[in-house]
Amino acid sequence: QVQLVESGGGLVQAGGSLRLSCAASGSIFKINAMGWYRQAPGNQRELVARIRSGGGTNYADSVKGRFTISRDNAKNTVYLQMNSLKPEDTGVYYCNLNWNDWNGWGNDDWGQGTQVTVSS
Repeated sequence: QVQLVESGGGLVQAGGSLRLSCAASGSIFKINAMGWYRQAPGNQRELVARIRSGGGTNYADSVKGRFTISRDNAKNTVYLQMNSLKPEDTGVYYCNLNWNDWNGWGNDDWGQGTQVTVSS
């Protein structure tokens, strides 16, 4: 059983900043990647940023240069620093964990989501 605990969402004015955190716990053998996805009302869930075990990152084009994903391996925690926020960044942000258990099986888990609202 794996748990993902997210924090850091909230209400901010356009141009402001927020920092999201997601801590993973449980019987994890290896983390392959951690990432953040978001879902706005009426839209599909989309990738925001992802960081792989080797440190490689991917970003949605819409957030490049404004958002930075990072991780603390010792704490199994991923962070998303969001700067220069825009109203279109509004949505529920979900943490994603891709990991292997001690039997070698691959797994994919999601956090409960944290609301980010950017006012104009």
